[in-house]
Amino acid sequence: MLRAHIRYNDFMQKLALHWQILIALGFAVLAGLALGETSVAGISPLAVYDFVGTLFLNALKMLIVPLIVSSMICGMTGIGDAQTMGRLGGKTCLYYMVTSLLAILVGLLFVNLLQPGLIDGAPAREVIGLSADTHTVLAKVEGRGAGDLVSVFLRIIPSNIVEAAVQGQMLGLIFFSLLFGYFMTKLPKQLSETLSSFWQGVFEVMMRMTDWVMSFAPYGVFALVAKVVAQTGLAAFKPLAVFFLTVILALATHFFIVLPLMIRFVAQRSPLKHFAAMAPALLTAFSTSSSSATLPVTMDCVEDRAQVSNRVTSFVLPLGATINMDGTALYECVAALFIAQAYGLTLDVTTQFTVVVIALLTSIGVAGIPAASLVAISIILTAVGLPAEGIGLILAVDRILDMCRTSVNVFSDSCGAVIIGRLEGEEQILSKD
Repeated sequence: MLRAHIRYNDFMQKLALHWQILIALGFAVLAGLALGETSVAGISPLAVYDFVGTLFLNALKMLIVPLIVSSMICGMTGIGDAQTMGRLGGKTCLYYMVTSLLAILVGLLFVNLLQPGLIDGAPAREVIGLSADTHTVLAKVEGRGAGDLVSVFLRIIPSNIVEAAVQGQMLGLIFFSLLFGYFMTKLPKQLSETLSSFWQGVFEVMMRMTDWVMSFAPYGVFALVAKVVAQTGLAAFKPLAVFFLTVILALATHFFIVLPLMIRFVAQRSPLKHFAAMAPALLTAFSTSSSSATLPVTMDCVEDRAQVSNRVTSFVLPLGATINMDGTALYECVAALFIAQAYGLTLDVTTQFTVVVIALLTSIGVAGIPAASLVAISIILTAVGLPAEGIGLILAVDRILDMCRTSVNVFSDSCGAVIIGRLEGEEQILSKD
């Protein structure tokens, strides 16, 4: 028995990390379907999944604040001057706006083609029914509105940087780190070199800690995915099959066609190489449903496996994990139009254009608040005259779709780093076989 266990460990250690995670995903689906929520020998599988999954998520989240601060400060010292930073920032923001808009338009195309809110030509509301969790959702989004878009600017400049770190306000941390790194370069050489060495050391330590935490990724992924499968099963997908398929097809189009085409023609690099480089980060994003929690892994993959420089990686990725939400923007658009169709409301071109604009703004503006996608959808529904309770129509499949759209968010961030790095003249990116 002991020898078999040793041979199994040796076999797993020889496998690349992404293969280990894929195997864990397969076992997680089987375990979730086989055991469900029933207790075995008085032990609840859900409790075990929740414990292991939370432990893994906490370990990833533990890395976020020191990693963001150290990486952005190091990135600023590498950028050097305000002119270079302005050029890099301009390219980054332009990329994020373009890809988010393309994602929304892809979602708009599929939701109009497939019309998931209609069943045999009739509105689907009565057939689907509202989820029992509707009241919980309404409590989360109550009092939220377009004012949340304004508050994003207030979060950029935090009154207390420590409090911002505790509350996970990434925009405030990024702004402070950019300022700190910029003015660090204005110090006398002796002082700036000392500080630079310190922050570079912190960054290297955080990357090594990330590698260590990721060695436990297969166990964390197994627990997180098995819990979701055990809770949702397959029954929830039947009445929402067309909506689920619409979102998946739209996300897949953006993930496998739009973004790879940008890698091929803008960055002039192989999309297949980039998929291979990003595999661990994509699988982690799928299982955690969090771009922020996946950020340490994303940075590790982009810098070590895709060979993007630290100067670009440390600027583009933390910003992207905070404001670049292609998958979320696409989902908001599809969900809002699905709910409109389910209520029997036909939206004209002007109203759909309004949905596109609001989805683009909310994907950036409300990303840092609880129940972000639900809040964004409620803002869109209010804008087109639908009750927020319509969100209850999509709750049954929201968790699985959240995993998928997070993977798209992370992949878009990584494509941005590659594209911007290439536009900055970096020839080493994705050049290794």
